[in-house]
This record gives sequence, structure tokens and C-alpha cells, in this order.
Amino acid sequence: MLYEDIIQMLEENADPKSLAGMARAGITPEQAYGVKIPVLRKIAKNLGRNSDLAKQLWAKNTRETMILACMIEDPKTITEEQMENWVMEFDYWEICDQCIMNLFDRTVFTNKKIFEWTKREEEYVKRAGFALIARVAWSDKSKSNEEILEFLPLIIREANDERNMVKKAVNWALRQIGKRNIILNKEAVKIAKEILNLESKSAKWIATDAIKELTSEAVLKRLNKQ
Repeated sequence: MLYEDIIQMLEENADPKSLAGMARAGITPEQAYGVKIPVLRKIAKNLGRNSDLAKQLWAKNTRETMILACMIEDPKTITEEQMENWVMEFDYWEICDQCIMNLFDRTVFTNKKIFEWTKREEEYVKRAGFALIARVAWSDKSKSNEEILEFLPLIIREANDERNMVKKAVNWALRQIGKRNIILNKEAVKIAKEILNLESKSAKWIATDAIKELTSEAVLKRLNKQ
């Protein structure tokens, strides 16, 4: 399928009415067709991995072409420079999270970027770092408990960041660690209680929300069955 064919397909599936709903959810790209994620996944599946096409789609700079680029770029061949270039273009949460979940969480640079991006000042770069932690904690079954525990100091360090997109990602990372297994659950709850003692509103929200979920009957019942 050629680049022009993809653009035509996006135009045919455009839904301008959905853009208002996206905006209410904080999805605010400069340009968008309003195509829903399941449709984009179907297109990406038909395309397969294609690095050259991914770069071409990313350069188009619309919501849908950038998400498609994340879905078809090859995580085995993407360079660190390309990851850095793309992360600097994140300006709303959806493109950040889609790129993390479809691409950045499975590269040879993933762990390195967690430690680098979580200490960066740019809001969406920092969010990307914590979204990577959340994703790795949830899906990377090869990581040991010890490796996952190395992420907890990063969560404590950044828990005072009041920016909405950062604090939500910090909370997401903490909750995903705590839902991985019962051992990490206990460690995550312990860290959450430490964060609760911090002075900032963001820290107290992060901790309170995480403790509520991680000590819930549903979560503990699932973990104790593992």
C-alpha cells in the first residue's frame, strides 16, 4: 500500500464529529481526521512493519499518520536518535502513550530511556519515561522483581511534579508495578505510603489513588492466585 493510498483511506474514514469528544478527553492535535484507534490498528496490521513508510507518515504531522507511524515502525531497527526526535514532538497524551505502547516499549533502548526521560523537564518527555515504566511493568515478563524495583526511586523522586500529564503517568507507573505480582504489590504500597508523607498535592493524590487500587480486594485476590 502506497503513502497516497493510506492518506485516502484516512480521508474516507474521517469523522470530524468525533474531534470534539477527543478534545474533551485531552486529545488535542493540531491536525486530525477523527479516525478511531481500532480502524488505525486494522490499517497498521495490513501494512506490517515498514520503517521508511513510518517516517513518511510521521512527517505528515497529523494525529492519525503519527499513530500509524508508531504502529508500523520497526522496534528492532529504530535508532536512539529517532526516538529522541519523536519524543520531542509529543504535545498531548494520546500520541505519547500510543508511541510507548506500540513501539518504544520494545526497543533495545527502552531501559535507558526510562532512566533518562524520567529526569527530563519537558512535560511529555517525562510522561513518556513513566509511561514506559508502566508498560514494562505490565507486559515485559522477562524482567525480574529486582529490575522492576529499580524504578521505584524514580517514582518517589518525581512525585512532587504537579503537572497533570506527569503526575498521572507517575501514578500509572506505580500502580502497574504494584499489580505485577504480590511481592511487588507490597513494595509499591510501601513506597506509596512514603509518598503520602510528602507535602505536595500531586504526591498525596498519586499515593492515595495507588493505595486504594493496590489494596483493593479485586487486585489482591488476583495476585494471590498467581
